[in-house]
Formats: sequence, structure tokens, C-alpha cells
Amino acid sequence: MTDQVSASATSKRSGVGRSVRPLDGPDRLILSELTRDARTSIRSLAQQVHISRANAYARVDRLVADGVITGFSALIAPERAGLGTSAYVSLSIEQNSWREVSARLVRLPYVEHVSMLGADFDVLVLVRAPDNAALRDLVLDRIQAIPGVQTTRTWLVFDELRGPGADWS
Repeated sequence: MTDQVSASATSKRSGVGRSVRPLDGPDRLILSELTRDARTSIRSLAQQVHISRANAYARVDRLVADGVITGFSALIAPERAGLGTSAYVSLSIEQNSWREVSARLVRLPYVEHVSMLGADFDVLVLVRAPDNAALRDLVLDRIQAIPGVQTTRTWLVFDELRGPGADWS
């Protein structure tokens, strides 16, 4: 199975929270298995879902083409990988500056996730940095310098737990 998905496949989204077409039982089982282990082979996937290998290939390809699967990746333990400081940074931005601000945010080092929100603030950014000094430099020197950013607020993460996520079975 490939570890990369083409840029064109990831851009074929129908919109946030909407599937291109309904997922049937085998599709959901494929998602469940790939969520558990993205390195599983198509052969193993087909056996676990009780479909042929050709059907498994076709379904995975369709799920990728439809933007349901947007990539295959490893789960990284940030602290063990040298990123000991995690924080959420909220931003208030100028009206209609989301596209420009988000385009700059996703290019910054240590930025893991960027979300636009309907809340007291406009943007929430998950940052994983090596230490507090790197986090400070990122927020004060890089994020606050982005045109359109009005204010920031930073929350340090003391501990994280991972939930089970969606039940695809």
C-alpha cells in the first residue's frame, strides 16, 4: 500500500463533514482496519473484510479518490520525538483574512493543526515545539507577525489522552 496520496486526491473534498457517497459495511470495515493499522497489506485487508483483493484495491482507491482517505501515516509520540512542549494557540483575526492567515500558519514550523472556529476567537492552532523558548519565538515572532492576526492566547498542554475516535465497524 502506498504511503503517499496525490495532491489532487486530497483536494477532491465535497465539504467539511460531508461524504461524497454513503459508506457501506465493507467501506466502514476498511476504514476501521486502516485506522487501526495503516500499514496493513491489501491482502490482509481483503481477508479481514471478507472481500477479494481486487475489490479491496478498488474500494481503497475509491475512498482515496473521494477524499474519504486523505493519507496514510504513523502516529508519533511528540515527546519521544523531541517535541516536549505542546500548546493550543487561539487567534483573533481580521474579518475575511482566514485564507491568507491559514495559508501562512500551515507553513510555520511546529504547527500541527489549524482550525477555523465559530467562537470567541477565530482560529485554534495546535503547536508541538521542542521547548518553551521555541514556542515563545513561534507565537511572539512568527504568528503575531502574520498580517491579519489581531491577538493570540496560548494554553500549555500538560497531558494528553487519545480517545478511540469514530467506530467505523
